[in-house]
Amino acid sequence: MNRTVRTLLVLTIAVAAAAAASFGVYRAIMNRPVREVEAPHLDVVVAARPLTTGAQVKKDDVKVVQWPAQTPVAGSFSQIDAVVNRGVIATVLENEPLTESKIAPLSAGAGLPPTIPPGMRAISIKVNEVIGVAGFVVPGTRVDLFVTLKEQTESLTRVVVSNVQVLTAGTRYDQEKAKTGEPIPSTVVTLLLSPPEAERVVLASTEGQIMLALRNPLDSTTTTTDGTRMASLIGHHDVAARPMARARVTAVAVAAPPVALTPPAPRPYVVEAIRAAKRSEESIR
Repeated sequence: MNRTVRTLLVLTIAVAAAAAASFGVYRAIMNRPVREVEAPHLDVVVAARPLTTGAQVKKDDVKVVQWPAQTPVAGSFSQIDAVVNRGVIATVLENEPLTESKIAPLSAGAGLPPTIPPGMRAISIKVNEVIGVAGFVVPGTRVDLFVTLKEQTESLTRVVVSNVQVLTAGTRYDQEKAKTGEPIPSTVVTLLLSPPEAERVVLASTEGQIMLALRNPLDSTTTTTDGTRMASLIGHHDVAARPMARARVTAVAVAAPPVALTPPAPRPYVVEAIRAAKRSEESIR
């Protein structure tokens, strides 16, 4: 047996031994019983189905699941009775824990009122397809409110309030459904306003014609304008005429007054006098 044959034989035996050892270890691991280690957990109430804003929580809408104790959810509940008959103030997804910030207090009820933050007011205004921006003023959008007031001599249009949140469009206040971008034809829009802003909107809707302007949700700049009057819209028509009229008035104002003519002095009478051989002329006035 030469050296090459001996080397190949040794390598073959080594590979076979390694394969047998690996297979033996694999079989031992597969036949080893699984050991389950129970981790500490907490009972957390989660939504059994999606809950929309304004809905009232029922027992069938929630369930209790085990939540890792190492990562507790702040403001969560451990019992179903603690969330039943409470209104939802923010949309809750399926299997999402219910927290104090997602549902209203027990005595607040359900519907739109619990969704109004403290210190704010909800004001509804009548709109049509034009005022409501063709139905694209939907819950969750932000708008500016314009008013046109008709005075005795001219009209004025200006911004009443700006960057106002729309709570409802008609009877819909589900912001998640409104995010689809589809228009919602409605005749009433409810706005979220502070008390001073609510006063301005009520006065504007009573005294003039209102109009809504849709804003970009990322644009939070307050709209400030001086308003637009009717004279500023039609003022460009008589711009050429005004300088001419002013020039005519100026020409008349600086014209010199007429000067009275002095009549010429009367010519004197000349009398020729002859004395002997002398002649002379004398003037008589």
